[in-house]
Formats: sequence, structure tokens, C-alpha cells
Amino acid sequence: MSTEIATLGEFGLIKHLTDSLSLNNESSLYGVGDDAAVLSYPDKRVLVTTDMLMEGVHFDLVYTPLKHLGYKSAIVNFSDICAMNGTPRQITVSIALSKRFHVEDLDEFYDGLRLACQQYNVDIIGGDTTSSLTGLAISITCIGDAEAEKVVYRNGAKETNLICVSGDLGAAYMGLQLLEREKAVFKGEQDVQPDFTGKEYLLERQLKPEARYDIIKELAKHNILPTSMIDISDGLSSELLHICTQSKVGCRVYEEHIPIDYQTAVMAEEFNMNLTTCALNGGEDYELLFTVPLTSHEQVQQIEGVKVIGHITKEDLGCALISRDGQEFELKAQGWNPLQEKKD
Repeated sequence: MSTEIATLGEFGLIKHLTDSLSLNNESSLYGVGDDAAVLSYPDKRVLVTTDMLMEGVHFDLVYTPLKHLGYKSAIVNFSDICAMNGTPRQITVSIALSKRFHVEDLDEFYDGLRLACQQYNVDIIGGDTTSSLTGLAISITCIGDAEAEKVVYRNGAKETNLICVSGDLGAAYMGLQLLEREKAVFKGEQDVQPDFTGKEYLLERQLKPEARYDIIKELAKHNILPTSMIDISDGLSSELLHICTQSKVGCRVYEEHIPIDYQTAVMAEEFNMNLTTCALNGGEDYELLFTVPLTSHEQVQQIEGVKVIGHITKEDLGCALISRDGQEFELKAQGWNPLQEKKD
């Protein structure tokens, strides 16, 4: 039995979704229930980021469970705070939805949202709900903190710095390609379950990504303060060019050092795609790309899951990928562009 949202009304819906929320961060003085939340950050720099996810642009509900969507919606914001070398603390959640959704659908979404917040110790402190004529829209604002001298920006990379990346790249993109293929194959057929055996990692990277707060803690443990940092949401090439442009430097990245999972490689071959292109331009990996001084080489090598993939150069040398056979190719931002018109 599905419950019409209209039977609860806006405030009844908000109460239904937020009644069980509790606050766990000292900086969260007051959350849901008044005109605004109240936060206290006496000795910290406050970090604020907002992400909007639109149905049909950022996600497809044909293959995205609402619980996973709730989890991912929170994670993409936590990742932005981590990219500033910060700790996510609170989020506000705003949702616009059409009449095809029911209260139970939002319960599923909030189950995923709450799970992400529990995993990362983040408080849900407010938000808004409204109606939509075009499906589901989600807007989340995340607030975090960092010590003033430890905030890391995109513009601090220096010549000879090492370029490092966490995890592996291209898996989320290959997961998306896999889901889109199965959607096309089984279009219109009910109760058909595609077989994803052996491809679970790719699906998880697309549907349930993680923010790399574990890497932030490891960097602090090894006394490493990156000179620049960004999370990989639009693809390694795009993000590296952001760092180089804002830092006024060039770079050299080595193809043989780009970390790629075995399942990603197998899937790229199956789709007849260039593996390096997928890793450079795929996007939605939410790994951390950062630069460190050359003197931190030994310490950074001790961090599991972090790999040195290149180095920063003078600006006039430009940004290039060095292929396995030693050829030099100009790096271009070919990652996902949400404002670009889709071609038929």
C-alpha cells in the first residue's frame, strides 16, 4: 500500500522524515524544527558546499534504487568537503518531487541518506520539500570544518610537486555504461533481472560511491599537508587541469601509473573502449587528486590506496600525458559537462 504525499502535507512529510533524527556533532547546536538551524564553530574555518542532482541528467531511476540515490546524494557533498582537507559535519536536504512518488519512496531515499550520515558522523539539520512537474530534484548543502592552517585549495600546486591519486579510476564510468546497456537490452520487459556476476565492483562504484575521508585521516597521520587537492567528479583530466590552471603550473602524468581495477579493464575491452580514456575522462570516481612536496615522497608511499601518477612542471611546459611508449599527448578536459546539449 502506497501513501499519497498529499495526505501528510509539506510539514507532515518533513516531520515524518526527520522525527527520528538526532544530533551528534558539538557544532550542531539546533537542527530541524525552527526557522533555521544553529551551528557553532568558534575555532575553525567553516566549509560549505552545495550539489544539485536532477532526474534524467544526473541519475536514472530505471536502474538507480532510491536508497542508493539517497546515499550517493550525501556522499558527493561529503567528498567536496574532504577535497578541502575538511571534515563534513552537517547537511540540509531539499527535494522537489512529482505526484508519481509516494511517502514510501521518500522513506527509501532517507534510509540511504541516513545511512551515509551515520557512516560519516554527519547531522541532517534541515531542508525543504516542494512539488515538481518534471520528476525528482535533489539539492544538498553540506557544512564542514577544518583548522585554518590546514584548509587545502586547488591553487597551491608548485613545480616539482608529486601528483597523487587515491583508489582507482574509471570504474564508476564503466558501471554506468553497463547499466545503460542493460537498460537498452531489457527495455519494456518486466521482471527481467540482468546478470551482473563478476561486475559487482563496477556497479558499486556507480551506485554507492564513498567519500575518501579515510585518506584525509591517513594524510594527517603521516603529517602530510597537500599543496593542492580536488575530488574527481568530472574525470582525472578535467580535475588536473583545474589544479594546473588555478595554480598556474603545468604537469606530466604517466599512463602506466594511473590506477585501474581489473573489472574496469575487462569491461572496457568488452565495450571496445580505450581504457586510459575511460580512466582520464570517466568521472564520478570521487577519489582524491592531490599534490605534495617532493620531500613527502616516502611518507605518501606508505599510505595504502594512494599512488603517485606524475609531477608538476612549469606552466609554459603545458599539461601532458606520457604514454606507455614514451609519447607525449596534450591533456584535454573531455570529462562530463552537465551543461552540454545531448546529441541524438
